[in-house]
Amino acid sequence: MAAEPGLPHRAWWTPYLFLAPGLVTVVLFSLWPFVNTVVLSFTDARILRGGTFVGFDNYTRALTDPDFWTAARNSVLYLLVVVPCLVLLPLALAVLVQAKVPGIGFFRSALYTPVIASAVVVGLIWQWVLRSDGLVNTVFLKLRLVCEPVPFLTDSGMLLASAMAVTVWKGLGYYMVFYLAALGNVPASLHEAASLDGAGPVRRFIRITIPQVKPMMLLVGTLSAISALRVFTEIYILGGESGGPGGGARTLPFLIRQVGLGFAGETGYASAVSLLLFLLTLVFSLLGRRLARGDEG
Repeated sequence: MAAEPGLPHRAWWTPYLFLAPGLVTVVLFSLWPFVNTVVLSFTDARILRGGTFVGFDNYTRALTDPDFWTAARNSVLYLLVVVPCLVLLPLALAVLVQAKVPGIGFFRSALYTPVIASAVVVGLIWQWVLRSDGLVNTVFLKLRLVCEPVPFLTDSGMLLASAMAVTVWKGLGYYMVFYLAALGNVPASLHEAASLDGAGPVRRFIRITIPQVKPMMLLVGTLSAISALRVFTEIYILGGESGGPGGGARTLPFLIRQVGLGFAGETGYASAVSLLLFLLTLVFSLLGRRLARGDEG
């Protein structure tokens, strides 16, 4: 077909020149590593040597490994505790800081500060706060609320709960911004009409605000669920390389790092655990998408 008058002729492959850098980046740093992980999961590869095909042996080993089930339990527990907190608490904060009053910008910035802070710095600060001679235990002992220091970092259950608290604290400001954007799209006329009908702030929040921001709540739930299943830094900083006493606070990413690194790292087995973590993440992502479709229906 002849080119239109006044317009320069372009070859059919011209748009692909603009797409090429992005496509090459995706293939090299996303698609190829994923495919390579799938291939390695069916081998007995190690860090310093290639592997041979072993079929589903790595998956069988993972499903019969107590360490895997401990890590999987901790990851799912992490998700079940952290996700509701990161869905509801940022929404409450967003409602509080939405008001246009003098100085509210300072509080918005203060609440967002943990988001831009380094995860390592945040972990070290919380480690200092929660250790046996740290700030929290010192206050508890001075007020005689406890007889001995609370083992925040030396008990597996307490360590996992402490890591959850750090994750929630660091994520509050991030998801608060999501909700502020959603609340900005809620028609003010709805609240005005409800006020004229005698509805108080709590009732307006339940009957108007929550239904209007429900799609954003589902999005935040999906994103925070994926992040919760990938948590590593908080547990590593608070619990050390072992993942707490006896590795009792390890999550699946922590287990993958532990079995896959070092001179004796089992790359094949770590790849199999990575694929199982991917499937677990996919299940929760599809569940969130299904809930979103049901809400639209």
